[in-house]
Amino acid sequence: MQQASLSLLDTDYHHLLHPYTDMMSPQPVELVTSASGCRLTLADGRELIDGMSSWWAAIHGYNHPRLNQALTDQTKSMAHVMFGGLTHEPAIRLCRQLLECVPEGLEKVFLCDSGSVSVEVSIKMAIQYWYSQGLTEKKKFIALRRGYHGDTFGAMSLCDPVTGMHHLFAETLTPQLFAPAPTVAFDAQWDPGDIAELAQMLETHQQEVAAIVLEPIVQGAGGMFFYSPQYLGAVRELCNKHNILLIADEIATGFGRSGKLFACEHAHISPDIMCIGKALTGGYMTMAATLCTEEIAQTISASGLPLMHGPTFMANPLACAVASASLEVLFSSDWQANVSRIEHQLNLELTPCRQLPAVKSVRVLGAIGVVELENEPDAACLQSKLTEQGVWIRPFGKLVYIMPPYIISPQELSKLTSAIYNACQ
Repeated sequence: MQQASLSLLDTDYHHLLHPYTDMMSPQPVELVTSASGCRLTLADGRELIDGMSSWWAAIHGYNHPRLNQALTDQTKSMAHVMFGGLTHEPAIRLCRQLLECVPEGLEKVFLCDSGSVSVEVSIKMAIQYWYSQGLTEKKKFIALRRGYHGDTFGAMSLCDPVTGMHHLFAETLTPQLFAPAPTVAFDAQWDPGDIAELAQMLETHQQEVAAIVLEPIVQGAGGMFFYSPQYLGAVRELCNKHNILLIADEIATGFGRSGKLFACEHAHISPDIMCIGKALTGGYMTMAATLCTEEIAQTISASGLPLMHGPTFMANPLACAVASASLEVLFSSDWQANVSRIEHQLNLELTPCRQLPAVKSVRVLGAIGVVELENEPDAACLQSKLTEQGVWIRPFGKLVYIMPPYIISPQELSKLTSAIYNACQ
């Protein structure tokens, strides 16, 4: 077994490319042979408690019997069928479930195959919406500094051009407008000045701006900052005032991660277009969706043109079936109590990190815990310190953060938080 593992890792090292990793001398990787609950089993027999939910997607943990069964049952009828000119029950069932839980006013569902693609679809929706009204100059977008929306070219154009990991492509991306990132924290006293520059930008550029695109409440990969719900509410009002669409990127925050089913609910607002993904299938399959209002769909169609997008694996039946089962599992559980329990424990057990000299700040919202360091550490060294303690936490820049599965036990969560404390000393 050891020899076989070494052979596999040798092939991986020399031929497989991992995300955001040096192609010629990549960092070491761990060979996972199985996963169950909140634990990853490695080829050498070690178990790691997963604090990342496989990039925030595996909210029910791994190897869940109901999700396994959904996939098994679906394979007996069909794994895939094109969605052009055809439809199927798993897609229709999933559509019904989504419409029952998304923010009010979202009535149309485009089922696509990744979060980045859902952002691309939202861009097309916004441009075609204004094109259909003869307002062809409204094709720019305003995004927030420190925002992150994906790795495809349209999505990259909306990421922070400095901190968004895509500065190399700056000259090939469609130029967009960027407003300052929110600075008022989630639970801090609201300061209307936080929205002033964005308000001025909208006043100046309203004739050319199709939409504002933002991650509601939680700026994810751009810094894991939790901002004031009043900021989001003010953006909604500004969009209404200046006849500009609001696109909410809920790919990371959707399905309970922030303590609300969707982060927009913290501000009691509905977007015109919403992107969802990641936890949609409980981390089992790649799938996402872009939702919009009836008015947007009808206006686009009035031009005589269809929405100009159609992925090969759109509405894949396997993905639809497991997404439907994942929503059933979520809504049949006391997910709100679980997220609240995780939030309370994260606050309690990460607070001591504030006293460490290397730590700049600690913040918690829902099932998200973040320890921000003063300086960017040696990533490989920090990763090794965490893994040696039996946990899987993937640091990013100055951030050591966790987004565990909602089913995590208090004992497992304590192991994650203590590992963070020890590694940051």
